[in-house]
Amino acid sequence: MEQKLETDNLEMRLQALESRIYGERRNKSGKPVKCAEPLARIQAGLTNMANKRERVKILHKKIEDLLKYLDPQFTDHITVPDAMKLEFILAEEDFLFSQAVLLEQVNGLQPLLDSTYIRDVPEHATKLQRLSQIHIKEQDQTEIQSLEVKKLFEEYNKMMFLLSKQFTQWDETLRKMEEAKGIRPVE
Repeated sequence: MEQKLETDNLEMRLQALESRIYGERRNKSGKPVKCAEPLARIQAGLTNMANKRERVKILHKKIEDLLKYLDPQFTDHITVPDAMKLEFILAEEDFLFSQAVLLEQVNGLQPLLDSTYIRDVPEHATKLQRLSQIHIKEQDQTEIQSLEVKKLFEEYNKMMFLLSKQFTQWDETLRKMEEAKGIRPVE
């Protein structure tokens, strides 16, 4: 069933491709032009012709060699002498030694990676996931609490400002009344 769907999908894609290439052109019988069938015939003709020609057969056998010769690294292999390769290695000697030291350190730390603590990590991952969810929830609650506390502080500051202002007004009124009656303020 799945292969049938894949085949149908492939046919639909091929038809879409043919309609893009040929548009609305039709062949002599009035059917839409197909490109897959002529390509298959051309491929069969080329294969038959190649099998009849001895030189083409030899060429097919040597394709791997040709691909090897076309590889850019092949020319490096041929053109770079061993002495030059040795110089490259010696030029990178310090780097190679530092990498070797690091690899030895990693090798020395291998028992730590094989410890039960590391092997138990998957078991702890579920606990960690649960704890991180709790942490996120508590962060949200903390943010809400912080906003409420900030609001309360703003209200407190506003109230203190208004009380201070009211006390200042009362003090000013009281001072004026005392001056009017000739009473000296008590210090």
